[in-house]
Amino acid sequence: MTTPNELRLLPWSGPAGKPCYLSTDDAGGYMSRLADNIEAVQLGTARALLEDASEALDNQGTSLDDMRCLAKELTRALRDVYRVATSRSHLRSTSDTREPTF
Repeated sequence: MTTPNELRLLPWSGPAGKPCYLSTDDAGGYMSRLADNIEAVQLGTARALLEDASEALDNQGTSLDDMRCLAKELTRALRDVYRVATSRSHLRSTSDTREPTF
């Protein structure tokens, strides 16, 4: 079992929007694979929304309602991507003690 500082932030929220964490010593277990797959879907959705946003911004005919809808979807995707980045950063920091390089 992992120690408390090795909990994985999962890519979904629990009741009342509270974060969910996974404690396991099996990185290839069912819940870990499920979380990996959901993260991949979330990142793919964000990439597609970025393309849609670029097209919408280039199109002078995009309605205000369409832009609001796109902004809501982008906000949701950004929240998901931020959670993935936070989770992966935490996982990396618990498994790698070297300083990150940027």
